[in-house]
Amino acid sequence: MRLGVFGGTFDPVHVGHLILAEQCREQGRLDQVLFVPAARPPHKEEGALTPFDKRAEMLALAIAGHAAFRIEDMEKDRPGPSYTIETLELLQTKHAGAELILIVGSDTLHDMAQWREPARILELASLLVARRPGWPMKSAEQVAIELSVDARIPRLQEVIMPLIEISSRDLRRRLAECRSVRYMIPRAVEAYIAERRLYG
Repeated sequence: MRLGVFGGTFDPVHVGHLILAEQCREQGRLDQVLFVPAARPPHKEEGALTPFDKRAEMLALAIAGHAAFRIEDMEKDRPGPSYTIETLELLQTKHAGAELILIVGSDTLHDMAQWREPARILELASLLVARRPGWPMKSAEQVAIELSVDARIPRLQEVIMPLIEISSRDLRRRLAECRSVRYMIPRAVEAYIAERRLYG
């Protein structure tokens, strides 16, 4: 079983997330993609996020009908910040025998050295990396040198996909300004946001 692990705040989920997940599923030959919404990301201010339940509900609407996509809500009740290494360790226990593949953008490769236990992350999971605008790709050899790990440890595959410049931050701004987000957010998610008056 090859499990893609796609973490993020998904505040809100948008079509860029979904296209990335689908391209990773196809090109990485993944059996499932687990969307793992973070409860308390280390880099976000306390209280700045939409409540976990609402973000998870939007994700459920966005991926409904896709047999290989599912939500892993393990972060919801965990105390403290949501660190990737702890998420992977829990998933390794929960899905014993599965191969974990972490889905990231090329921007992640540039700040991975600041993550908690990056070398251990690379031991637990291989990487599917999508190019992000303004962030050049790095080779496995470059990553190994920067993280001071054995050159054989990083298992890295680039995912070829359109460079989509949609960000949740920009979408929140648009929604707050009553501007259109049509075709940037799944229609069911857009309706959910309007009904609950989120981001306004």
